[in-house]
Amino acid sequence: MAQMRMGETTADNLERTLAAMRAARDGGADLILFPEVQLSPFFPQYPGRDARRWKLTLDSPEILAIRNACKELSLYASPNVYLDLDGVSYDASLMIDDRGEVLGVSKMVHIAQAEYFYEQDYYTPSDDGFKVYDTPFGKFGIVICFDRHLPDGIRSCAAQGAELVLIPTANLTSEPLELFAWEVRVQAFQNTAFVAMCNRVGPEGALVFAGESLLAGPDGSLRYAAGGEEALILLDVPLEEVAPIRAQRPWLTL
Repeated sequence: MAQMRMGETTADNLERTLAAMRAARDGGADLILFPEVQLSPFFPQYPGRDARRWKLTLDSPEILAIRNACKELSLYASPNVYLDLDGVSYDASLMIDDRGEVLGVSKMVHIAQAEYFYEQDYYTPSDDGFKVYDTPFGKFGIVICFDRHLPDGIRSCAAQGAELVLIPTANLTSEPLELFAWEVRVQAFQNTAFVAMCNRVGPEGALVFAGESLLAGPDGSLRYAAGGEEALILLDVPLEEVAPIRAQRPWLTL
């Protein structure tokens, strides 16, 4: 997980992204997860602004650079960006394989609208729901930020066979972070899946992002919790634990 502090320009954030990918591969990683809207400042904290400068397409040079890095490094990556697909704007995570191919796009389903999270001003709800991606390492689902607060996201991914659910997020120091950690742990337990949540870090405008990225196990345990500083977090995720726990506790069959 790349617990990143974002700069003011797309170019700066892309450089940080590619550096994290290289460091992750040097550390032996097979997959890297990034925070929410990693190539831009957190513009949804402001209502109704013109955010077109932060919008990308699948053909944008920034996406192509990440894809090329995946191919060069033989690394899977899940970046999250402000994405335009056929003229519609989404908060979207890509799953890119180690050949640089885009396996699919997961879009935020439930769009928040609250102070400092004016996301309905920018994003359209997903038109194709929660997705799971087959990889050589296991099945990975993606649930974006606010979607993890509702029970259908992680549940849907687990019902499709996901052994690991990835959550790119933007959590603040002013939010109930201990409760957020328990929220993820309980859903990991209920759905017998690993859940990894990767957060932004540092001040941006009126906000301070908390870091505290985490990994929860399928038994509900907290396997890792980061601090509040910028960090590249390298973790082993023993997906082989999932099947026997699901056999002992078959909640997904009820």
